[in-house]
Amino acid sequence: MPTVELDEETIERLDALRVEDESYDELVRELINIYEASEYTMFHAGD
Repeated sequence: MPTVELDEETIERLDALRVEDESYDELVRELINIYEASEYTMFHAGD
């Protein structure tokens, strides 16, 4: 599994977004899903 190194500022921003005991993996997965959904919506908006 790949690893990613984050600077302190990024960790602080992720901490601000985390809900209760949500793991970083769960949070990043959710952010990727949101990004992909918005990209999909933008792509199909012209149809």
